[in-house]
Amino acid sequence: MTQGGRRGIRKKAALSGTGLHTGARTEVAFLPAPPGQGIVFRRVDLAGKPEVPALLSEVEAVERRTAIGKGESTIQTVEHLLAAVAAHEIDDLTVEVSGPEPPILDGSFQPYFEALERAGPTETDGEPLVLTVPAPFTVSDGDSTYVVAPDKQLRLTVTIEWPHPLIGRQHGSFTVTPQEFARDLAPARTFGFTSEVVALQAKGLIKGASSANAIVLDERGLADGGQLRWPDEFVRHKAADILGDLALTGGRVRAHIIATRPSHGGNITLARAVARAARRAGPPKMDIGRIMDVLPHRYPFLLVDRIIEVEGQQRIVGIKNVTINEPFFQGHFPGHPIMPGVLIIEAMAQVGGMLLMGYFEGQNVEDKVVYFMSLDNVKFRRPVVPGDQIRFELDMLQFRGKTCKMKGVGYVDGQVVAEAEMMASVVDR
Repeated sequence: MTQGGRRGIRKKAALSGTGLHTGARTEVAFLPAPPGQGIVFRRVDLAGKPEVPALLSEVEAVERRTAIGKGESTIQTVEHLLAAVAAHEIDDLTVEVSGPEPPILDGSFQPYFEALERAGPTETDGEPLVLTVPAPFTVSDGDSTYVVAPDKQLRLTVTIEWPHPLIGRQHGSFTVTPQEFARDLAPARTFGFTSEVVALQAKGLIKGASSANAIVLDERGLADGGQLRWPDEFVRHKAADILGDLALTGGRVRAHIIATRPSHGGNITLARAVARAARRAGPPKMDIGRIMDVLPHRYPFLLVDRIIEVEGQQRIVGIKNVTINEPFFQGHFPGHPIMPGVLIIEAMAQVGGMLLMGYFEGQNVEDKVVYFMSLDNVKFRRPVVPGDQIRFELDMLQFRGKTCKMKGVGYVDGQVVAEAEMMASVVDR
């Protein structure tokens, strides 16, 4: 894959059909979106046409599919559509859905990939968000395990295993480009077993499943006289599912991912770990100039370098680069420099202050300052040393008047280094 600029589409394209799990008859329309918007779903069947961004923060369910959104606006089974979007390297797109689930179509990714091709992928303004990993790490979730290693492109090496005569142990390795996805992955269909039908339907799933939109397996082989597109169609589908779930990072992933027995739950755990560990190419949401416009702190006590994610008034992600030139290293364990824990929490609080001040956007913030009132459940998990980059993720738990409660977690290379709950208030200077 090449990086280039951000990509969108030139014109509308639409598809209709039945949802795999809900059984609902729906239409999906791909629409051009302004540069920088990201991938956003819009439920046109609901009052107010609520929008759900395709981000990890919106994941609602991972059993047998990936669902995003909350309550009535939840959108089921988005992974096939998002895999096609990611394969085309489309960064900005509005997806209108006329019901709770995009149609399953033939059970593969190909109809969505071809619809987006008809829509005319095109380069737009701005830089894409590119996620690269600086060092190998592992992720596990139940029976699913993943090794993530640096790479200049996205490569998926996948192993699956089922005690079925047509599956057994299957292995495949695929480089993800639009051309190779179209050839090697897009036609691979979802699959299921007749022995699971009753249990899954009791959970409200697979209401729209049939041999027309899935590979159906009985104890001996293919049910209903079906045919495979490849002998290893099963592992190909699982590889493309990983791509669809990784799209919820909101960026283009560049890494070699070695997956064993992947699942949607495991894929989402993987995507969260990649998002936390990744080095990001692309413009920050707020650079140091904007941070200094909002926070009163200055060197040597300004401990935030940039803000890379802002999700409304609910969540913020900031970066602190730790260098040997930090003034506190001169006196804190000389010869064995470790960042003081209180300064880690201070840096976390400064990122939280940026989130809190977002509630006063449009007002004059020069006359306001954030005071922190309490800290609870503070934990330090591992030392932070020169050369580390701390990623602080803060979520707003409660906001009343000018007082809020936030939870913050700091990560280095995807590993937790510190966490805390904090209360803060905005006061006039």
